[in-house]
Amino acid sequence: MTDKFDVLVIGAGAAGLYTALCLPEHLHVGLINKNIMPVSASDWAQGGIAAAIAPEDSAALHVQDTLAAGAGLCDLEAVQFLVEEAAACIDSLVKMGVAFDRTGPDLALTLEAAHSRRRVLHSADTTGKAVVSTLTAKVLNRKNIQLVSPAFALSLWLDKTGRCQGISSICDSQVKWLRASAVVLATGGGGQVFAQTTNPSVSTGDGVAIAWRAGALLRDLEFVQFHPTALSKAGAPRFLISEAVRGEGAHLVDSKGYRFAFDSHPSGELAPRDVVSRAIFRHLQKTGEPHVWLDLRPIDCDRLRYRFPNIIQVCADWGIDIFAEPVPVTPAAHYWMGGIVADKFNQTSIPGLYAVGETASTGVHGANRLASNSLLECLVFGAQMGLLQLEGKKSEALPEEEDAGEILEKSVSQQDIEAIEKLRIQLPSLVWQSAGICRGQRDLESAIVQVEIWRQEFASLALSQALDNLRPGQTIDFSPADAENSSVLRNWGEVGNLLDIGYLILKSAAFRTESRGGHYRLDYPLTDRDWCSHTLINQSNWYKSGPIEF
Repeated sequence: MTDKFDVLVIGAGAAGLYTALCLPEHLHVGLINKNIMPVSASDWAQGGIAAAIAPEDSAALHVQDTLAAGAGLCDLEAVQFLVEEAAACIDSLVKMGVAFDRTGPDLALTLEAAHSRRRVLHSADTTGKAVVSTLTAKVLNRKNIQLVSPAFALSLWLDKTGRCQGISSICDSQVKWLRASAVVLATGGGGQVFAQTTNPSVSTGDGVAIAWRAGALLRDLEFVQFHPTALSKAGAPRFLISEAVRGEGAHLVDSKGYRFAFDSHPSGELAPRDVVSRAIFRHLQKTGEPHVWLDLRPIDCDRLRYRFPNIIQVCADWGIDIFAEPVPVTPAAHYWMGGIVADKFNQTSIPGLYAVGETASTGVHGANRLASNSLLECLVFGAQMGLLQLEGKKSEALPEEEDAGEILEKSVSQQDIEAIEKLRIQLPSLVWQSAGICRGQRDLESAIVQVEIWRQEFASLALSQALDNLRPGQTIDFSPADAENSSVLRNWGEVGNLLDIGYLILKSAAFRTESRGGHYRLDYPLTDRDWCSHTLINQSNWYKSGPIEF
């Protein structure tokens, strides 16, 4: 495998795949994926992609809905760009072969919470899978794109001027360096830092963590969206029951059949996600029940079978007949609004480093993402990488090796393996309890102290010291070169990233002394006009941006 590329794209979800496809074909692109086949939160997305393409809809209305959900922290220019480019991206997907549902010859549109019009395109209830599988097939047929998998990005490689020129990575039980003129982080979110999450196991905040360690500017990491309706069944994963179900007419009820969400908002179960999640949280605290219920029976049976075959099947696999009984649900961490600060062209504060999708903070989501704007963001901003490259000159010559390929041999101790596994279990429970749906200063401060202790323990591991001291050009060979060793190394990398993003989320949540969007403080339950600002993080410094006005 070559170690030199024009562009490295880290992540093979919708953002990474579409970015790779949009880059000019004369560039040699390396697509880094943690798994042999793409597994990402994009692949799990059920709801769809929002686009104002109906005659009774408009970009202005889509902008208005997005700004309302974002609770004052959206970037107006970024939001306008997002919605204005939506139709072109949908057209691109249709031409690629994504089989969106149709009503006759027209694309079918559904309603989701906080949208004022039906504008969500879908492919049954597996839209993410339809998009990712189509994009994957296109990527595999592109001669200029080299899929590097399974591989795990450990750190960014900066030159003496601070420009990103590659990464260190784990591949086949080796830790080595890959060089590129540009690196694009498209690693998705960090839901695995919470004990309850709808995200797949790969969502460990890798891009945000490695960018932070390299000195990139981060923003608004306290804003985590908790999806209101994840399956709550003993032994079952927190399978997401799409918001589109409520848009089609499903009711959110308690054990007595009472639609309690209307006590919190006039839109009831169709209120913004943060409102509905808190309504469920409060109701469960009040009643002491383990979950609430999502009743799909108000939806016509034929409509259910047509729109939600995957939900029907997954529920049936866990002994739930949605035609005869409601589905037990609870909120779970779903989407991270904050991320690496990136402009319209995905450029971060580090030259040569770009961020696309959930990893980035472009300003389109503000304090709370509007449903089905996430896949749209992946496409609209992924396309920008191609435009940026086309406008510039051809990639400059790649940097020379700094060391002459020195290979070090190491092994992993059982003590390190056990310590890493223990941290992976302990951390998500702590973060869920202290920085979940409702937060308070005492819990946050206590959790910060504990995570700092864990980060120090992690850094003292023999494996951590070996990998953290790796110099550009050096390779570490862990013997034997087998799947077990590769798994241990990846787990080490993911746990380190989870510890870092857990710390960042906790610190950011403690820093913002108000409630807004996906961030709710029990001790500061009101939205404060003086906090209509971004939380900015530069290494170990937290500070407020100037006030946001539009």
